[in-house]
Amino acid sequence: MTLDQDQLRDFARRYTEAWCSQDPASVAEHYAPEGSLTINGGQPAEGRSALTEVARSFMIAFPDMRVLMDDLVVKDGSIEYRWTLIGTNTGPGGTGNRVRISGFEEWTIGDDGLIAESQGHYDQAEYDRQLEHGVEESR
Repeated sequence: MTLDQDQLRDFARRYTEAWCSQDPASVAEHYAPEGSLTINGGQPAEGRSALTEVARSFMIAFPDMRVLMDDLVVKDGSIEYRWTLIGTNTGPGGTGNRVRISGFEEWTIGDDGLIAESQGHYDQAEYDRQLEHGVEESR
């Protein structure tokens, strides 16, 4: 199944909504059953159970988490989903600080129309700094 640009944009909107839902399984449902997510070159989360746990870890850390879809770039067969995460780290052991971090995922969409592989990227040092010191929201 090949998705056209409008279908991909709709898929990305639903994916964004899933991240905002506080339902981690709904994030994993956007991946193929054996799909994977690798964040900043780390150990891949493979399969829906592991993907659910990755989403759950962010949702627990940031109970008020919102994810914004900044853009979806489809060019020369590559798909880049650009996002911004906003939330307050008030989960268990949290710092209580506000975070606003942007990043992107490079998607490979499988024949089933779901994410077969995602390579996620964000500035880890900036994320860690914001967890420790917080970020001022622009008004």
